[in-house]
Amino acid sequence: MYEVAAVLDPELYYELARAVYGEMALAGVACVGEFHYVHHAPDGSPYEDPNAMGEAVRHAARDAGLRLTLLDTCYLSGGLERGAHVPLSPRQARFGDGDADRWARRLEGLNADHSTVIGAAIHSVRAVPSEQIPVVVHAAQGRPLHAHLSEQLAENAACEEAYGLTPTGVLARAGALGPMTTVVHATHLTGADIGLLGSTRTSTCFCPTTERDLADGIGPAMELSKAGSPLCLGSDQNAVMDLIEEARALEMHERLQHHERGRFTPSALVDSLTVQGHATLGWSDAGRIEVGQRADLVAIRTDTVRTAGSEPEQVLYSSTGSDVDSVVVDGRLIASGGRHRSIDVSGELQDVVARVWARVRAS
Repeated sequence: MYEVAAVLDPELYYELARAVYGEMALAGVACVGEFHYVHHAPDGSPYEDPNAMGEAVRHAARDAGLRLTLLDTCYLSGGLERGAHVPLSPRQARFGDGDADRWARRLEGLNADHSTVIGAAIHSVRAVPSEQIPVVVHAAQGRPLHAHLSEQLAENAACEEAYGLTPTGVLARAGALGPMTTVVHATHLTGADIGLLGSTRTSTCFCPTTERDLADGIGPAMELSKAGSPLCLGSDQNAVMDLIEEARALEMHERLQHHERGRFTPSALVDSLTVQGHATLGWSDAGRIEVGQRADLVAIRTDTVRTAGSEPEQVLYSSTGSDVDSVVVDGRLIASGGRHRSIDVSGELQDVVARVWARVRAS
């Protein structure tokens, strides 16, 4: 990851993001929450436009036909070791702004538009010292706020050593939890953590394909839902771009963990993909098919080798992203017949990925 991040400039970043967003559109995605922290030049110095990289993402989403919530991420520390935060490494320099106040000033230079919401993110309690978190929370007032939380056991152990609290406890003490906040992963939680997230109506975003790829573990999805935390789904590392698989995996992981089928209903899983997902990204007028809502529609074929014979309520269990036929975003048809209307997605992905790796090899 660091090798790739080191060779990206605004132009290449735009081309890579545009191709990836095209792939997301083909999988039925209408709105993306970009957890964005490649802010500056590789040596950490700001570009002439301090938000050049964020603007590249904005333009890529627009050109792919998607709405964007740019979750501009505060990333100040290289980690927690032996009870203390360590400085950013040279490879991480372009992620940081020095402190949360300077991050917040840069955030003020980003403006929302008809297809873009400007949100904020705390990368994690490892990457943002606890005394800096309230500054981020203040700057994020009225905006969606996201944070990676308790993805791995090592994170919890380091946090306990440094603060005597779980990562959830650190966020709670800093005032970071609440209905505008979404925690991502939430894999390793205590009962008290679950209670805090539920009682504050903090949302939880599970990314099952990433969590199993990285061997993180299986999070307490049903327990969080019952406690009052709205659930949504994401792709995180994007190694798999299939939100249908993410939804199916949430249920299948529950079955594996609890030895019981039917933990989540298909309608609950669809809500996590649609209305709850949009809500966590600041789009309260999206995710439902009704008057006054944005006209986002996804048509899934029911005559493929995977979906043939499926009843509508079974499609979530039988289909994949490859079965998505047509996608409408804000009333505009952006994909039909399994093809993007303006991007040669496969061709652009092959080209830009090859150029990224060529830069990595040359560096």
